Order: sequence, then structure tokens, then C-alpha cells
Amino acid sequence: MKIVIVSDTHRDLDVLTEIIETNRGADLFIHLGDGEDEYEDVRYMCPESAFIYIKGNNDWGMYPPNSIISLCGHRIYMCHGHSFSRSDLKGYLAATASVNGCDIALYGHTHVMADDVINGIRLINPGSPSCPRGQNPCSYGIMYLSDNGDVKFEHKIID
Repeated sequence: MKIVIVSDTHRDLDVLTEIIETNRGADLFIHLGDGEDEYEDVRYMCPESAFIYIKGNNDWGMYPPNSIISLCGHRIYMCHGHSFSRSDLKGYLAATASVNGCDIALYGHTHVMADDVINGIRLINPGSPSCPRGQNPCSYGIMYLSDNGDVKFEHKIID
């Protein structure tokens, strides 16, 4: 299963459209917040694609602030990340995922690419394809899940 993970597009419809067009055959697109306007546009442009949207701190719609899905034997916790303390965001995120029986947690908000394991929980941040922070490049992520439980994740850099 191919899952495209995006966060923090901040009104950049062009970059989100490019990501979706590049990955047209993906099984699922997950947007982790701060891109509500462009998400609404691409959802209607691509009605054949499966989308999940998580509300970010710059979104005003009625989307959930977090969600859990089960895919290919994994439970995946999804949030934007702004509700966790910046001093130990990854620690709080890992603990929240664990309490909810999840082995993978997806988050955004920091605009910084990450792929870590804390206390057995895989924490993935796709970065931002529009406005990365620090020395990070523009990026999004692709996660591959197989029926045997394997997880592969890669950051995709946008030129």
C-alpha cells in the first residue's frame, strides 16, 4: 500500500497539486494540517483518490485534530502536532500513540523532516513542501505498508 503524507502546505495549491499528480496511483493521501484551503480544492479535483485531512493550528474547518487508522496490521496515530509541548514533542507524541495502541505516529507542524523511533513507536514528519524551516529542503513523504507488516518510509525532496 502506498501512502503519500503531506503537511504544512500553507495555501500552496500548486505544490500540493504537483504532489498528487506525481503520485496519482497512491492508495491514500494524508494531509497533516495547515493546508485546509488547498486540500479542499484537490479533493474535488481528484474525487477518485482517498484523502484524510487532520486539522492544523492554522485551519478553521470541522476536521478532526487527530485520528487513528488501521492499515496492513498497523495502527497509525495522526495529528498536526501543535497540541504537544515543543520541549518534548516527540516524547509526548510517542506516549500518546502508545496509549492508543498505535505503532506509527504521523505529525507535522514543525516544517522539519523526521523519521525516528521512540519506545518502539515510529514517528514520521514529512516536513513541508512549501515552507520548510532551518536548512531543510521542501519535502513530503511516502510510506509503503505491506501485508506482512513491513513499513518503508522515504522523504521526497521537491526541487
